[in-house]
Amino acid sequence: MDFQGYKTMRFEYRDRVLRVIIDGNGPMNPVDQDLHDELARVFAEVDRDPDSDVIVLTSENRAFCAGGDMEWFQKMIDRPEGFRAIAHEAKRIVFSLLEMEKPIVCRLNGAAAGLGATIALLCDIIIADENALIGDPHVRMGIVAGDGGAVIWPQLIGFARAKEFLMTGDMIPASRAAEMGLVNYAVPTAELDAKTDEIVAKLSGGARWAIRWTKTVTNITLREIAHKLMDASLAYEMMTNLTADHQEAVTAFNEKRPPQFSGE
Repeated sequence: MDFQGYKTMRFEYRDRVLRVIIDGNGPMNPVDQDLHDELARVFAEVDRDPDSDVIVLTSENRAFCAGGDMEWFQKMIDRPEGFRAIAHEAKRIVFSLLEMEKPIVCRLNGAAAGLGATIALLCDIIIADENALIGDPHVRMGIVAGDGGAVIWPQLIGFARAKEFLMTGDMIPASRAAEMGLVNYAVPTAELDAKTDEIVAKLSGGARWAIRWTKTVTNITLREIAHKLMDASLAYEMMTNLTADHQEAVTAFNEKRPPQFSGE
């Protein structure tokens, strides 16, 4: 399949394994409008691709995907209708990942934050570089973790731990993430490709439809949870987009200082 028109992703075939490589705006792969648009359509497209059986999602930049782009955040503060316009895209990112039949492996080569963490954790098997960090720091930017974090984190590590990390926004070393079951494996950098290839080989060499449909039925509960939560999650996130604390967080980030939240 010829993937046309993508600005923030590259695609590589290795036999019937398709690598989707995030290659966005800079080494940290921040989520801007282009990346958000393309995340909303890529998973449905790769699921329909007749030339692949297993998908590997990764990046070759310094970060896997390090959360929202500050310039984009400011644009949505200045024009809140822009946030409303991306709500449908935000839902499609989550639902298209959960509706994929093909197995998708995340090769987590670097930091994953916010939406970057969400898309990593919604993959079927996550293999992380032990030096990577993962977390959902939405609250540190003064906004609700509304783009899927509230869906997937509690299912992986339980509500007590999930609420701690979602409410503090703390970033977690990959080794600890593996210990608590947030990711499947944390391996040395030199072993990341070998471990990814090992898992991919098992999936590629297995019974295609048995694997796909086992995944499908396993994801039924996750899809139900997402349908229950995503509208409310995004609505609350849109509300916090209008707060003074969110503007303060963006301003403080740009000025390279700690934010001074007012609670407004």
